[in-house]
Amino acid sequence: MKDKVRKAVFPAAGLGTRFLPASKAIPKEMLNIVDKPTIQYMVEEAVASGIEQIILVSARGKAAIEDHFDKVWELERLLKERKKDNLLEECEKLWKMVEVISVRQHEPLGLGHAFHCAKSAVGDEPFLGMLPDDIVYSPDYPCAKQLIDVYNKHKCSVIALMKVPREVIDKYGMVVFKNVEGNVVQVLDCVEKPGPENAPSDLAIVARYLFTPAIFDALEQTKPGVGGEIQITDAIASLARQGKVYGCVFKGQRFDAGDKFGFLEATVHFALNHPELGGRFKSWLKDYVKKL
Repeated sequence: MKDKVRKAVFPAAGLGTRFLPASKAIPKEMLNIVDKPTIQYMVEEAVASGIEQIILVSARGKAAIEDHFDKVWELERLLKERKKDNLLEECEKLWKMVEVISVRQHEPLGLGHAFHCAKSAVGDEPFLGMLPDDIVYSPDYPCAKQLIDVYNKHKCSVIALMKVPREVIDKYGMVVFKNVEGNVVQVLDCVEKPGPENAPSDLAIVARYLFTPAIFDALEQTKPGVGGEIQITDAIASLARQGKVYGCVFKGQRFDAGDKFGFLEATVHFALNHPELGGRFKSWLKDYVKKL
């Protein structure tokens, strides 16, 4: 097995029903947060963490994602002719910063199945798994890099973890764990969306994974669950019971941009932190709140 983490898999084949009707003709991953599509925030995090290739797991109707990270020579020529250098630089950055390839998930058979669709593209290498509508704001130390650093030390799969309130425990995969050091734990088992009274802890699995190729064998042995879907949490649990999974309680602010309310939270956060718009938006927001 190769050792360096060079690739990241982005499952992006879902229908985005939580954002209908906006996502009827536009992939939910392409909905803008301020001035960038949601998925671009994750791609930039991956690149900042040393990733060299993005593997999109896509489906019919998702071509806009691939187009976004491709070269559009007509547009770039026009921007160059009109001397719009800043916009030209932004467009060129998209296709220069990382290689993007895609594979197809022909049937919606769950997140675990989506990751398995990338098996041949990943090969015999460790890889990041990043859900493209889950943003973690940690500019000084990207969440993906935090996982890579844990992997480099322990050479096992690593999952991102965060503490969650009791009332939302049933929305997450929760872990059984033992402390290792600092914010690193060893994951002993996982339970998918338990009731609060049955949760083994308050640490939830959150949208960032670093897998060794062993995950593919675990997925192949995982039986379909509700709706015929293959759950990634079940495969993680299988590896955890073999002592092959660590967890990183990441540092950063997480936004579930796949949820309407989370999308609004992310929009406000990134608007306030925008280098050009932040000051104006903050002033407007203060005035607006006073009127409520």
